Amino acid sequence: MGHIFKEMTRKIKFSKYQGAGNDFILIDNRHGFFDRDDHDAVRKLCDRRFGVGADGLMLLQDTKNFDFEMIYYNADGREGTMCGNGGRCIVAFARDLGIVRDKTAFLAVDGQHDAVITNNRVDLGMIDVFTVRRDGEAYVLNTGSPHYVEFVQALASMNVYQAGFAIRNNEIYREDGINVNFIEKEGHGYFVRTFERGVEDETFACGTGATAAAMAAAIRENLEGDVEIPIRVLGGQLYIAFRKAGDSFTNVRLKGPADFVFTGEV
Repeated sequence: MGHIFKEMTRKIKFSKYQGAGNDFILIDNRHGFFDRDDHDAVRKLCDRRFGVGADGLMLLQDTKNFDFEMIYYNADGREGTMCGNGGRCIVAFARDLGIVRDKTAFLAVDGQHDAVITNNRVDLGMIDVFTVRRDGEAYVLNTGSPHYVEFVQALASMNVYQAGFAIRNNEIYREDGINVNFIEKEGHGYFVRTFERGVEDETFACGTGATAAAMAAAIRENLEGDVEIPIRVLGGQLYIAFRKAGDSFTNVRLKGPADFVFTGEV
């Protein structure tokens, strides 16, 4: 891969983690070796044919008053909004670096997050949500990133790329973009598939999307109080918990696996 990154004069060590199939490149940037404005390098690293390959890249950086700061980039190289599965993976990364042990408080683009880690399971605190809009039959809400949630049938056989691309690029959402989630009732929980902006494709999981989908399901089912909803994604199983009062969601938690895959240098 050296010819691709010949403009980079310093070797950069990275680690690869995945959370329910949502995969990320993580870089310990506490010494500032990686230029956070080098969006082209981020895009090349995330490229699955010519780089390491990932849904996104994160820098772990020092910051005041918190254990660390999470800087998140989409696979297209641009800094993104909050990534829930990325947040869980960077907590595991920080634990493996010895920065934290079984709990942490860190800073992300949407503010403070707390987390508890047990082995490879991370329970991540998400932002409160107080506004849910409707777009026809769909629900639109921001769980750290903007999400569109539509209830469907026969989700397993649905062309999520085609349907999600059309919604993400329609006249309403084209300029700012939106993540598009399709959800179907399944046993005691739900099955969710997501087309992610920035990746511009379906991913195996989306943490903020699973959170948004669970909130939409709670509204649809008229649930109130303390709620936990199982959400199955293509890459595994997530659990979303919150306290619901009308369209307000507090004490929001995203729970699931965060696994180390490999490490290397570029």
